[in-house]
Amino acid sequence: MTTGPGGALLVVGDVVTDVVARHRGPLAAGTDTAASIRRLPGGAGANVACWAAYEGCGDVRLLGRVGADAADWHGRELTDRGVRALLAVDPAAPTGTVISLVDTGDSAERTFLTDSGASLRLGPDDWSDALLDGVARLHLSGYLLFSEPGRALVSVALASAGARGVPVSLDPASAGFLAVLGVDRFLALVGEVDVLLPSRAEAYLLTGLPDPADAAAELSRHVPVVVAKQGAEGALVARYGAVSARVPAVRASPLDSTGAGDAFTGAFLAALLRGAELEEAATAGCGAGAKAVGRVGGRPPTGADRG
Repeated sequence: MTTGPGGALLVVGDVVTDVVARHRGPLAAGTDTAASIRRLPGGAGANVACWAAYEGCGDVRLLGRVGADAADWHGRELTDRGVRALLAVDPAAPTGTVISLVDTGDSAERTFLTDSGASLRLGPDDWSDALLDGVARLHLSGYLLFSEPGRALVSVALASAGARGVPVSLDPASAGFLAVLGVDRFLALVGEVDVLLPSRAEAYLLTGLPDPADAAAELSRHVPVVVAKQGAEGALVARYGAVSARVPAVRASPLDSTGAGDAFTGAFLAALLRGAELEEAATAGCGAGAKAVGRVGGRPPTGADRG
């Protein structure tokens, strides 16, 4: 399966402010833990859009919702990374904030504390069928499914894309929130999606199958194409009930795993829009994921930071 060359990528999803605290070893309960702390632009949807632009997609658009407190900053950050920012400014809710606790040990594993803020209020009123003008692929952040307005927006966007013949991909986004939503409900909501990009934990949660290949194959009975991200073990591509490719990871020296899955998704989608086959696109995704874990925060480099 490929998406023909040309046309824009429209990403619909979350834009948040990340507060990244990098510490080493266990947190010291009840007292101080030394950390390096930075405020950075983030959000799974926004990260995917930025990585797609970084990986060569010439027309990337992002529909999101932010508060007035940080709207200008987020707009500039997206523009600087080659993304056309279509940001609704919420009159009542502040921009979402995620505190990312990153253990600076070998795995650079992270734990999120999430206040989704204005992102939870992104809904059907923010949608227009005209958003799909010139769009070759629509990508939905799974965070949309964790609020009532977001679920309604997903339904409207899927119907609009279906009417125009625009293929749709979705990243489940959060195993923790997914468990609250429920597996059956999730699968019913994504019935019109053609590409699903779960993490290993999300694929396990959605199937109950501990073997990653079995889980990817089972999910591809519900969604035509499943690209299951496996972190340091690469990725699995499954179609119509069977694994069709195993893609190795690219060696990396991890600093921060925040946004690695978003980087994979952005690069994967950019490759599809260039006309790549699935395995080639997943290989591009693994390369971007390796770049992402070598940086602090979930965004690609820009300007003088490139390289």
